[in-house]
Amino acid sequence: MKIYVGNLSYNTTEEGLRSKFEEFGAVEEAAVVTDRYTGRSRGFGFVTMPNDEEAKAAIEALNEKELDGRTLKVNEARPRRDSRDRNEGRSRW
Repeated sequence: MKIYVGNLSYNTTEEGLRSKFEEFGAVEEAAVVTDRYTGRSRGFGFVTMPNDEEAKAAIEALNEKELDGRTLKVNEARPRRDSRDRNEGRSRW
């Protein structure tokens, strides 16, 4: 299951995020999303856990909990919208 983790501290690392979620089970991937130009964290990330029961336990336990001084927003990730959908109905000119 892919998990969205929002309201991350700009100081939270992928290793720190992985470590927090590994308290609940195996973690396939932990990623902090960064700005492509500055390399600075954008304040959110994703964690992928292979076991859905462990993932649900992590979501339940970590949502609204503090990590690195920030209160996390944790939930199951929604499918990514295609960039064309976001621009639908808007003119480029």
